[in-house]
Amino acid sequence: MSRWKISVDKNLCIGSAMCVAIAPDRFVLDERQRSGPVEAEIDPDELVRDAAASCPSEAISLVDADTGQPVDLD
Repeated sequence: MSRWKISVDKNLCIGSAMCVAIAPDRFVLDERQRSGPVEAEIDPDELVRDAAASCPSEAISLVDADTGQPVDLD
């Protein structure tokens, strides 16, 4: 089974906390109220996919850790 790498572009993040609401075990807000992953690499998780797809500023990136290809968010 492949793994996913999660990254959040802090320059794009607007601190809406949608990701934290959808996947609270996977995302946290920092002192500037910007999101970040709890772990940088995870097993595939549909809640994380939903959080990335729901991000209003499209700041969350998911890539396949083995291939480097973007994970389909649809």
